Amino acid sequence: MNSLPVFLRLQGRTCLVVGGGEVAARKVAQLLKAGGEVRVVAPELCPALQERASRRDIQHRAEEFSAEFLEGCVLAIAATDDRGINRRVSDLAQEHGIPVNVVDDPELCTFIMPSIVDRSPVVIAIASGGASPVLSRLLRARLETLIPSGFGRLAELMREFRARVREKFPVMKDRRRFWEQILEGPVAEMLYAGQDKVALAELEERLREEKPTVERHGEVYLVGGGPGDPDLLTFRALRLMQRAEVVLYDRLVAPAIVDLCRKDAERIYVGKERDRHAIPQEEVNEMLIKLAGEGKRVLRLKGGDPFIFGRGGEEIDRLSEAGIPFQVVPGITAAAGCAAYAGIPLTHRDYAHSCIFVTGHMKDGKLELNWDALVQPKQTIAVYMGVKGLDTLCEELIRHGMKKEMPAALVERGTTARQRVYVGTLATLPKLAGDHEIAAPSMAIIGEVVKLHEKLAWYDPAGGPRG
Repeated sequence: MNSLPVFLRLQGRTCLVVGGGEVAARKVAQLLKAGGEVRVVAPELCPALQERASRRDIQHRAEEFSAEFLEGCVLAIAATDDRGINRRVSDLAQEHGIPVNVVDDPELCTFIMPSIVDRSPVVIAIASGGASPVLSRLLRARLETLIPSGFGRLAELMREFRARVREKFPVMKDRRRFWEQILEGPVAEMLYAGQDKVALAELEERLREEKPTVERHGEVYLVGGGPGDPDLLTFRALRLMQRAEVVLYDRLVAPAIVDLCRKDAERIYVGKERDRHAIPQEEVNEMLIKLAGEGKRVLRLKGGDPFIFGRGGEEIDRLSEAGIPFQVVPGITAAAGCAAYAGIPLTHRDYAHSCIFVTGHMKDGKLELNWDALVQPKQTIAVYMGVKGLDTLCEELIRHGMKKEMPAALVERGTTARQRVYVGTLATLPKLAGDHEIAAPSMAIIGEVVKLHEKLAWYDPAGGPRG
């Protein structure tokens, strides 16, 4: 370790920044965020610093740097494009015993400015000793994806209850065990999900127990896996996928996404397989309740978004009735993902002022849709699960007044390396599906916006994005 990591309290203390450009502005922003009073010395200021000076957020001296500006400062930062000035700041600061940082010049620094992950009051600093700031920023970006944004609220809650927990559990090992269960259980998850009142009530209940127990309440995470590309998962989805001990998934979840779940998690397939019926929804509901009732963390992983034709509402309704803690993580719905990767905007000022999502799933050989509502000018129709009923869908739309020449597209396995897009018209769409043996998961998009596909298509499944 070639340097000692420390955290400075700057509240109400004066910090010097020499330089008035954009780099200096970034350093000023960090110091202000930490509560420092910032003195900026520079003949001229960039617009961002001018605005801060006008609001009196900073003390600006429009002069050349001199030693007098170091008086009363607890640290100094040199951020000019003149190495001679930067060296002078460094030399004088060191003479005065003031820690100094010179941007992008480690030789002149007595301290470095790390990359920061801010979950106040929890703060994580990453540094490479000046060897590679880019590497530090890369590590910060990775940590940002792993540490929930609500981590700071969890730390504040722990601080608030610290004295009560110490009184309740005077023995260190019991106290540590209690906090470990809180940090790994529903209290933390509810805070991450923004359900602070529920988390507080759960913590109060735990404190009323006679002693900390190893038993854990089960919980369910209803997570949208998106349309297929793993890069489209949310940070929270990834975190819960790594946390869950049991995973229930269906056929619309891409295998690459299932593979991102915790390696030792039990995987239970609940979708339809060839020559087999899907597990009834009621059975899935009861399975979630049973597994959570056994104290397990259960992930219900769904393709797209769980609340858009995903029956997620039915599942959490039963969980709520059974008193099982749960949280819902939205996902990018198939219509949005497939349309974007096909270069088809669902709305466009010149072509579509609205978009409607419908399911093409047939019941008893019929499609029960509000046809008059679908056949509207400047409207895009995004059809889920519509391959089998495509003939009926197109016939009914034409019968209710939509023109046969209306542009239409089929997107199969959208956002993945196996994506295929076929463009035709309302009249030719069923034949396109048959000729190319389109299979689920796939989307049909009907509307004038489909005309933009050829111009705006940017994604090449063979080689990724194309310019």
